[in-house]
Amino acid sequence: MNILDKIVEQKEREVAKLPARLIAAGDLHDALLEHRERRDFLAALRRSRRGGIALIAEVKKASPSAGVICDNFDPVKIAKEYEAAGASCLSVLTDEKFFQGSLDCLRQIRAAVKLPLLRKDFIIDERQILEAIEWGADAILLIVAILTDAQLFKFHSLATEAGLAVLVEVHDEAELDRALKISPALIGVNNRDLKTFTVNLATTERLATRLGSSAGDPTAPDRQDACPALLVSESGIHTRADVERLKKCGADAILVGESLMRGGDIQSKIRELIG
Repeated sequence: MNILDKIVEQKEREVAKLPARLIAAGDLHDALLEHRERRDFLAALRRSRRGGIALIAEVKKASPSAGVICDNFDPVKIAKEYEAAGASCLSVLTDEKFFQGSLDCLRQIRAAVKLPLLRKDFIIDERQILEAIEWGADAILLIVAILTDAQLFKFHSLATEAGLAVLVEVHDEAELDRALKISPALIGVNNRDLKTFTVNLATTERLATRLGSSAGDPTAPDRQDACPALLVSESGIHTRADVERLKKCGADAILVGESLMRGGDIQSKIRELIG
C-alpha cells in the first residue's frame, strides 16, 4: 500500500465519524452566507497574474515525504508574513495525521488575514466541503487520483454552485483528461508523484503542452480558447529559475510551501521567487 492509499484509508475513517446528512449546493451556499463575507480566490489569482505569476503560499508544518518542516510552527504568524510579503492567496493544510494541520488552524488564519484561503486536504465526501466552509475556506482542493468521475463531477458542481473556488489537481495525462471533462476554472499540476513522492517540474511542462496552445500564452486574459482554466503548478518550486521555467511553459500561479517555510526569511524568499 502506497502513502496515498494510506492517507485515503485514514480519511475514510475520519469521514465515517461525521454526522450523517445529505448535502446540497443550497446548503453550502447558505453556510457561506451565514459564516462570512466571500473572498474571491479566482479573482485574486487573476489580478496577480497580470503582473507576472500569482503565488499561493502554503501554511504547512509537516509532510509524509519531508517530516516536520517547521519546528517552531505558528500558523497565524506565518500567514501574516505571507500576506505582508505579497502572496495572492493562502493554502492551509488541515490534515492532522500526515501533515500535522487542523481545521482550527484554518479558522485562526481566517480571523487574522484578508487573503482568500484554500483548504488543502484529501476530500472524499461532500460533508468535508461543508466543513471547509464552516471553518473558513474560500476554495477547496479536489485530487483527481482519489476520486471517481462521478465524485469529481458531484463535488465540483456542489462547491462551484455554492460559490467556492475549486483547485482540481492532476498528476498525469490521464488525470488531466478526466479533469477537463468538468471544465474547471483552476487546474493544479502537482509535480510530486503522490505514490512515490518523487518531484519533477517537467510534469507541469508536459501537461501544459497537453492543455493546448493557450496554456503557453500567459498573456491570454482568461484562456477562452483551448483551455479556459488557470494553470497552477504545485510542489518542487525552490528558486527563481524554477519560477521562470514554469512561467515559460504557461503556469499562471505557483503553490509553494516547503521552500517558504524552511527559508527563515519569508519576505526575502517571496521576493526571490516572484519579485
